[in-house]
Amino acid sequence: MTTRTDQTTPASGGEPGPSFAAVDFANDKASASLGESFRDYKDRLRGGDMGALPAVLGLVVLFAVFSALRPDSFTSALNIANLFTQASAISVLAMGLIPVLLLGEIDLSAGVTGGMSAGFTAVAIERQDLPWPVAVVIGLAVGALVGLAIGLLVAKLGIPSFVVTLAFFLGLQGVILKLIGLGGSVPVRDEVLRAITIKSMPVVLGWILVVALLALYGGLLFLRQRRLAQKNLQRPPTSLVAVKFGGLVLVIAVVAIILSGNRSRVPTFVIAGIPYAVFLVGALLIFWTFVFSRTGYGRHMYAVGGNTEAARRAGIDVDRLRISAFVICSTMAAVSGIITASYDGKVSPGSGGGNVLLYAVGAAVIGGTSLFGGKGRIRDAVIGGLVIATIDNGLGLLNQAAYINYIITGTVLLLAASVDAISRRRRSATGT
Repeated sequence: MTTRTDQTTPASGGEPGPSFAAVDFANDKASASLGESFRDYKDRLRGGDMGALPAVLGLVVLFAVFSALRPDSFTSALNIANLFTQASAISVLAMGLIPVLLLGEIDLSAGVTGGMSAGFTAVAIERQDLPWPVAVVIGLAVGALVGLAIGLLVAKLGIPSFVVTLAFFLGLQGVILKLIGLGGSVPVRDEVLRAITIKSMPVVLGWILVVALLALYGGLLFLRQRRLAQKNLQRPPTSLVAVKFGGLVLVIAVVAIILSGNRSRVPTFVIAGIPYAVFLVGALLIFWTFVFSRTGYGRHMYAVGGNTEAARRAGIDVDRLRISAFVICSTMAAVSGIITASYDGKVSPGSGGGNVLLYAVGAAVIGGTSLFGGKGRIRDAVIGGLVIATIDNGLGLLNQAAYINYIITGTVLLLAASVDAISRRRRSATGT
């Protein structure tokens, strides 16, 4: 048996040759040009790695179609603000589902968990007279406990997640019914909770936060490029990073300008500023993107999703990661439930039921997350959530019947799942 060392043996007693690691990675260039990066991107597309491109193109098409059909109302600042607010609850719930989907699992109870958590929050405020921060903590804790129970049953007992979460889906609806009562509802009158979806941040404060967040993100990108360059590690060209960051700044600036104008139909009653729900979604997007792309925990999650047995043999605690994924999912479901309660102004026994979960799963898949595990990003939830909300919003403005909405949303979800399956087959065939 031969032992491989990092340094090769001198060929004839002279200077040592290049290390095996240097030989293995000799074809990897530390930095490529902008043209080479575009060619690599085209190769990845041909190999089936589509990413979020289909969802982005679909969103552009939907905006173009609805803008052409209803130019007077769809593109108005009031409707744009409503659209983003409509997408917030779906996007947050889809963010929570992504780590579960990364592991190739499913959580059918996420929507109901959100409704039940919101119910505990509303009851704590209305019936126990607790302050809203305490009530929100109670709601989040209820969601986390549900996720912990599901995770333990799936990871430790080996029960399929489909079965466990289906059982929780039914059982938690009973808990909501007991908590609120048949035909009843608990109003959400707290000004802070209601402000999440019905009020906007002051215009000046909103711009300060937007500029600060963009400056922070740009600074982190610059520091990352410099750190990779100092270690001579593979990295995208700085010009490509600048192009992507410039595009992001342009999109956010256009949205912020639209939302900063007066969108009230009554000139004497000013409604301006970015809705609080949009900032909440943005903060969660930045936080979870950092966790899953910049920490060891996130890298382990992708490793388990890509090959569970290989990750286990590498020493990763697969059970702990699986449990934590369900805890994250249910806690985010609680946040989503509170946003929905803020929008509706109440919590009822049907909260979180119906098509809530299907829309959230659809948002994740439409955004580019694979149902087969191992592939997906947090941003997929926001892109997919916008697609779902745009369909609902646009068809509502066209006064289409509800069944049309179901048919179109189902068709879009089926197309996204088909793209996912075809991309997976192409990646397997090309080895990318």
